[in-house]
Amino acid sequence: MRIGSDKKGLITIGSHDSRVTNSGYYIRKYKFDELPQLINVFKGDMSLVGPRPEVRKYVDLYTEEQMRVLSVKPGITDYASIEYADENTILGTFEDPDKTYVETILPDKIELNMKYINNQSNAEYFKIIFLTLFRILK
Repeated sequence: MRIGSDKKGLITIGSHDSRVTNSGYYIRKYKFDELPQLINVFKGDMSLVGPRPEVRKYVDLYTEEQMRVLSVKPGITDYASIEYADENTILGTFEDPDKTYVETILPDKIELNMKYINNQSNAEYFKIIFLTLFRILK
């Protein structure tokens, strides 16, 4: 991203967000920007599967029940990542992307995170990995 992008907003919007460099566009499009997170997995700070870490601004909006998302180790992929793999494009279609994210997408993502949290098992873990790989290859 370009220098100072965080001051222009915290969510990436549309397929050609002006804050993203030309090379960054392709890095993000093909999800290469996720690869450094594998270091966090190897260090034990993250898991392959678990709720994606959220920006503090949005975590501050969580209800007490939604805070349960923070009780499990964050992951690189989850149901919400699969469902909203095209989140940037979706948000780019709305006049107020931040409002849409807070009122519609964020609650849905938290609900999907809770689905995993409430059903944690090895089978669920590998199901999410399989679904992620399928989504990437599709």
